[in-house]
Amino acid sequence: MKTSHDSMLKRLILLGIFLMAITQSVSSAFATSSVPENFANLVEKLGPTVVNIYTTKVIPQSPLQKMLPYHNDQEIPEFFKRFFDFPEQRNEDRPKREQRATSLGSGIIISADGYIATNNHVVEDGDEIRVRLTTHEEYDATLVGRDPKTDVALIKIEPKGKLIHAEFGNSEQLRVGDWVLAIGNPFGFENTVTAGIVSGKGRSIGDGQYENFIQTDASINMGNSGGPLFNLKGELVGINTAIFSRTGGNIGLGFAIPVNMAKNVIEQLRDNGTVTRGWLGVMIQHVTADLARQFGLERPMGALVGEVVKDSPADKAGLKQGDIIIEYMGREVTQMSLLPSLVAQTPVDTKADLVIIRKGQKEKTAVTIGKLDEEQITADGSSSTSVDRKLGLTVQELTPELAKSFSLTEEEGLLISNVAPDSPAAEAGIKRGEIVLEINQTPVRDLTQFKEILEGLKEDGSILFLLKRDDHARYVVVKNK
Repeated sequence: MKTSHDSMLKRLILLGIFLMAITQSVSSAFATSSVPENFANLVEKLGPTVVNIYTTKVIPQSPLQKMLPYHNDQEIPEFFKRFFDFPEQRNEDRPKREQRATSLGSGIIISADGYIATNNHVVEDGDEIRVRLTTHEEYDATLVGRDPKTDVALIKIEPKGKLIHAEFGNSEQLRVGDWVLAIGNPFGFENTVTAGIVSGKGRSIGDGQYENFIQTDASINMGNSGGPLFNLKGELVGINTAIFSRTGGNIGLGFAIPVNMAKNVIEQLRDNGTVTRGWLGVMIQHVTADLARQFGLERPMGALVGEVVKDSPADKAGLKQGDIIIEYMGREVTQMSLLPSLVAQTPVDTKADLVIIRKGQKEKTAVTIGKLDEEQITADGSSSTSVDRKLGLTVQELTPELAKSFSLTEEEGLLISNVAPDSPAAEAGIKRGEIVLEINQTPVRDLTQFKEILEGLKEDGSILFLLKRDDHARYVVVKNK
């Protein structure tokens, strides 16, 4: 009995030792392959590829400011402010200085000869653009082109020698949970490095038509815009573009443009100065849980076709109202917002294979992608779309094709192409597809009027919209928070 007991005890001890060895081996392998000891080597290699971008905006002086014995770079004394009752005492804009240099964001060197990728919103308002390298060398930059629809811009400097530059990765290979590094200039703190993981993919935050963002919890703050998101191979996988925050600071919800989308835009801007996009010719909407049940889907997914533009590629291919596109060129359309970006990146005349759900049955079809007829977006910044992030509205000028697809009898007003969830516009009940006819009883005919009216409104007030849908007009009050 004793011998049997000793033998069993020895076996248990050996088994315990064996299991401990396996556990340590697996843990060691996991730590080695997935979690680096630190990011120092990567940062040392990648840091020089990130630049600080400044812009200079020329602003006229007020007549009163010209009378003051103070230069543009000097602060106006408090007693002068009180004596002349400067507008800032009334919570209005203070008199502008002749020039204002502002550190707006970051950029990534993508070629040895000085091409730099950044965000459109970093450079769009600058009369002059200046770039500072990590070596503290500064250069004037030329705007090659910009694309407001994807918030991507390309600038160029003429360096004294070859520059260290980032290498493009493949954002399609990113998985939720992968480690990523963000490098940028938040609040002017140059070459700040933060680390985190990919928190989500294919995100839409209601800022534009072509949204397919990478979400990350790597700290991103004001000034990180236009900076890179790197994977652990040191490859560029995204361009940091936005945060979601009620305070303006990082709360772990940062968003980056996938590099596969950005690369397509960058190459077109570099080669042509403009961006050409593919066109399918459908008006689509989200598939909710209720819609999924009605259309025989196991779960909410895909893009529901609400309208098919006459004589469009979709029309010629036989797509119909009520079809749900669930796959595009071999890629599953997990949500509606993914489809526009996929189509836009597709070269014109490409034969695109689609999988659709029609009356509960899965079908395959093919569409020859056309060219999207829109205003060309060049260095002068002309665009047919405007985004008001504060209200959560994206509007675009009404073309004859759009007017026809929305059954409008004439070209009037601006089309609401997107409404951000939980935004003031959404809370007021404004819907995608409605037409803006008036703002505060002033007719709105183009994007210039739209921007001018909204810029002139007071904070914490209310805005009266006159909207139209299906030949019916209605007034809506939106809180200007």
